[in-house]
Amino acid sequence: MSQSLFDVNLQQLPDEFLTGVWRVSSRVLNQTDPASLMACAEQLALQPGRVQIEGPGQSDQGSWMVQRDELLNRPYLTLELGHEQTRALVTRLRRSRTGSESHLNLYFQSGMEMQLTQP
Repeated sequence: MSQSLFDVNLQQLPDEFLTGVWRVSSRVLNQTDPASLMACAEQLALQPGRVQIEGPGQSDQGSWMVQRDELLNRPYLTLELGHEQTRALVTRLRRSRTGSESHLNLYFQSGMEMQLTQP
């Protein structure tokens, strides 16, 4: 049974709230190349400083970091992979009180929107 989820204040978001294995639950591609790994990704595994992305028949790994804009302190997830680099604004993070369940919404530079879930 799903637990109650609460919004995390993104201006105070600790980077470690983003670590773990995330499953892609939905996405809107907009202008994103539908053949790119990010457009086909099924799973993102974020470990401190390292990321691995899995899609149907393809995968890539690299590094990630959280950067914040100076004006509003909004968090951006920067992914540097072997075959592509991208940046996404973290638009929403909801977590259970125990942290055992989370939902993450990202908005990429290309206009793609992605919703991820844990576990």
